[in-house]
Amino acid sequence: MAQAKVLADRIFAAEGILADAVRVAAANILLILCARIAFPLPFTPVPVTGQTFGVMLVAVLLGSHRGLLTLTLYLLEGIAGLPVFAPTGAATGPAHFLGPTAGYLLAYPPATFVAGWLVEQSAAIRFLPLAGARLTGALISGEVIIFLGGCIGLAAVPGIGWGHTLQAGLWPFLPGEIIKMAALVAAVRGVELARRET
Repeated sequence: MAQAKVLADRIFAAEGILADAVRVAAANILLILCARIAFPLPFTPVPVTGQTFGVMLVAVLLGSHRGLLTLTLYLLEGIAGLPVFAPTGAATGPAHFLGPTAGYLLAYPPATFVAGWLVEQSAAIRFLPLAGARLTGALISGEVIIFLGGCIGLAAVPGIGWGHTLQAGLWPFLPGEIIKMAALVAAVRGVELARRET
């Protein structure tokens, strides 16, 4: 399918189904590695992880359709019982989708699609400050979808409910998410600058 040239296309210029399969497989591995970074918090069943960074990285690298495919594959791997999710809690396989982080997991594919689509729309922008602002907006949109889904799922967990959802599922994570987005924007701008100089 035709789509704007996103970062993965500019880094790995080959075209065709095989090239896309390589990109999706590489992004899937990156996502799994990001998910292995996890730190439980004593006051919430939701750990701090690298998953959201990985999800937004996939959106930036692959765009909407290939990003959606990668995240769908990722969830299917988790349902099959493969150790692809954050290594916290006792849940495995389909049980992950009944636990407190289910809403976050289920929000990953639509978040990737929306953020990836917005990245595609700004892929042709060559004025770096504007491109950086558009990229930041795309990442924020993806994060909003992830945390909206996560908080809706978390509100259904007995003992948390809507009253404690924001304290357990949003506020503690905002500083980290801001740092992750800043790191992604800086990395993308660094890659773009390096490519222009070569």
